[in-house]
Amino acid sequence: MEVVMAAATDGSFRIAVTETADLSAIRSIHEAAFGQSAEADLVEALVANGHAAISLAAIVEDRLIGHILLSRLVEPAGALALAPLAVSPECQRRGVGSALVRAAIGAARAGRHDAIFVLGSPDFYGRFGFSPEAARAFRCAYAGAHFMVLAPSGAPPAPGPVVYPPPFADLG
Repeated sequence: MEVVMAAATDGSFRIAVTETADLSAIRSIHEAAFGQSAEADLVEALVANGHAAISLAAIVEDRLIGHILLSRLVEPAGALALAPLAVSPECQRRGVGSALVRAAIGAARAGRHDAIFVLGSPDFYGRFGFSPEAARAFRCAYAGAHFMVLAPSGAPPAPGPVVYPPPFADLG
């Protein structure tokens, strides 16, 4: 695995780009974190259908403890969807999720992606610059108070529709 960054308040984990061989461990993380298989199924569908753009894992020794996926949106071109983000329950509240978000934003910036859209907690994602106010300029099936956008390299794309890849519709 290519190490993206070393991270943690106590220096106990690193973040690396995932590989196909990690899919089973990634599934386990999402199932444990969410208590269901829907998010794990989403990851597998996005990867299998070529929508995954950035997939990072937090790792302690050789064990995956967290995962984040950014996938290519259908519209706008050059934009990504952040979903899902999961941390093994025994490793939550240790900065793992925050480190994964920061690393994913950095990877999106390096890849010159125009925007990252997320549906989540404004309190959590707002700390990284995601804005529900900026997202109001976009039309999306998931629009609302928890729909946010971040422009990792500057200004977001022109307002318009945000269309997620088909596997998101199966999540509900």
